[in-house]
Amino acid sequence: MLIIGIAGGTGSGKTTVACSVIERLGSGKVTFISQDNYYKDYPALSLKEREAINYDHPLAFDNELLIENLIQLKSGRTAHAPVYDFTVHARSAVETVELEPNNIVIIEGLHVLSDEKLREMLDIKVFVDTDPDVRILRRVLRDIEDRGRTIQSIHDQYLRTVKPMHEAFIEPSKKYADIIIPEGGENEVGIQLLTVLTEKYLTGSRTWAKPMADR
Repeated sequence: MLIIGIAGGTGSGKTTVACSVIERLGSGKVTFISQDNYYKDYPALSLKEREAINYDHPLAFDNELLIENLIQLKSGRTAHAPVYDFTVHARSAVETVELEPNNIVIIEGLHVLSDEKLREMLDIKVFVDTDPDVRILRRVLRDIEDRGRTIQSIHDQYLRTVKPMHEAFIEPSKKYADIIIPEGGENEVGIQLLTVLTEKYLTGSRTWAKPMADR
């Protein structure tokens, strides 16, 4: 099993890169995991209290569960990821995402490269590097259209947590990347390079030499 991790700032195009690679390889050959599904759950807190949580910090994610799911997949077992509802900042009590073991697993998320234990699970580490002005515009559109946020709430969250956490954790995690793809989904060459590397595994001996240890 080849595990690819794709990290980058909010709105950088991580999901677009992942989906582009999956489309080229064939969806039946790849298991896709979004780190967003693994936000920690706080059912005892009120909605107002949950809204005040710093969701851009690495500790906002339940990486222990994500790693557990990866171990299950590597052993050939089906895993179940949580479903997270961003409109109420809580996990679904009844829904999960079924993850089937596959030759290729792609994980994308803000802090895929920030956590050392999670990094150790990755065979190829990718960082999507996109200009801050492009990223914030994409985030504004996404949060309004998909998550029901107001411009004021997006503005406040960006200055309070998004920008500081990007500078403190996400940008520094770029040093761990084996591949950096500038401008995300707009970078056809970068996406094709990642696809070719993955195809080499699919058509080869089913073995993969791990990249150089974290630099």
